[in-house]
Amino acid sequence: MTPDKSRIAEQFINAIPHCKALNMKLTHIGDGVAEMKLPYDLRIVGDPETGVVHGGAVSALMDTCCGAAAMSHPSSPSGTATIDLRIDYMRAATPGQAIRTRAECYHITRSVAFVRATALDDDTNAPVATATGAFTVEGL
Repeated sequence: MTPDKSRIAEQFINAIPHCKALNMKLTHIGDGVAEMKLPYDLRIVGDPETGVVHGGAVSALMDTCCGAAAMSHPSSPSGTATIDLRIDYMRAATPGQAIRTRAECYHITRSVAFVRATALDDDTNAPVATATGAFTVEGL
């Protein structure tokens, strides 16, 4: 991937106020692959009794990571928007642990990028959630 694409994808993540509010971090970006991390924070807990992170925060992380993967694909000119995103929640994230997501753009056409993602926490390699999505490809 060209340094320009990497920089554009990183700027995209850093410019989104929602990402800043959730303290999301881009940890890797490369040819159609992105990895991000969502640190544990009591402000994003969905169930105060268990301390489990709200599913909406997991969804936002996965959507953003998928968009970054689509933007970083060698055939993608840059910008993207979510067309469709399906998330399957497999289990509750472990309270107190960060959630890591890895997304891969596995197919791209002139107008649509197709992406898969998995979210894990530090406790186990069992997924917290998986996602499949379609994203716009702008500018081709």
